[in-house]
Amino acid sequence: MADCLFCRIVAGEIPSATVHETNRVLVFRDIAPKAPTHLLAIPKDHHVTVAELAAADPGLAGELLEAAGRAAESEGLDGGYRLIVNTGDDSGWEVRHVHVHVLGGEPLGPLLAR
Repeated sequence: MADCLFCRIVAGEIPSATVHETNRVLVFRDIAPKAPTHLLAIPKDHHVTVAELAAADPGLAGELLEAAGRAAESEGLDGGYRLIVNTGDDSGWEVRHVHVHVLGGEPLGPLLAR
């Protein structure tokens, strides 16, 4: 998709700081980190939501989670890390291409703060 930020990153049109890559998944550093380590794991194929991805290609959904875990391990997040997948406007998502946030590097506190 020509107007999708993450598709443009996959195509090499926009640079990213790659942490881990497979034939079907890319993991890179978030440009606006919310934790000391903040990575984004994305499928190279365009899928809008995690539910749509899981229905269309369950194997790729598994590869996405595996890549997120491998990237967390390579970043030394042995104390733990959080995976977040946003879906829909109420979640605060900004890019309509499924992506997994990998957050860690310090105690993260409660899941949601009000």
